Amino acid sequence: MKSLQRHLLTLGLLASIGVAAVAQPQTPPAAPAGAPGMTQGEHGRMDPARMEQRRARMQERMAARTTALKQKLQITSAQEGAWAQWTGAVKPAPMQRPDRAEFARLSTPERIDRMRAMRSARAAEADKRGEATKSLYAALTPEQKRVFDAESLRFGHGRKGGHGHHHRG
Repeated sequence: MKSLQRHLLTLGLLASIGVAAVAQPQTPPAAPAGAPGMTQGEHGRMDPARMEQRRARMQERMAARTTALKQKLQITSAQEGAWAQWTGAVKPAPMQRPDRAEFARLSTPERIDRMRAMRSARAAEADKRGEATKSLYAALTPEQKRVFDAESLRFGHGRKGGHGHHHRG
């Protein structure tokens, strides 16, 4: 009987500890001052200097990947024009985010129209990249096409299996 009482007492203590832990306010741990990526400017946006550093690193990585792809494909001098057109087309365009204050002044229908225009511009850029890719692909030999097919499955994907530069939240 004493064993049953001990088990019930232990279970009661564990349950009360669990309830006390759940009842604690859930606050995220404070980031240390100067933690990378945590510098924020006005309205919680990332500091423009940090954004520029991040953009520069992304461009360096993209240049390294395209250089590696060019070596794997063994691009010939006859294919250089298609290669140059493709690398120019796949270079990421600077993302134009609307000014929040300006966006807030717009009516809902005006915001919808502005978002549609931005979406159309992004679609046009994607179409341009697609056409440049088809043009390069047509200039490749069958062996180069096999290499390009294998490499393009991974091209542009970040470490987490997505495009790396999109943040949802």
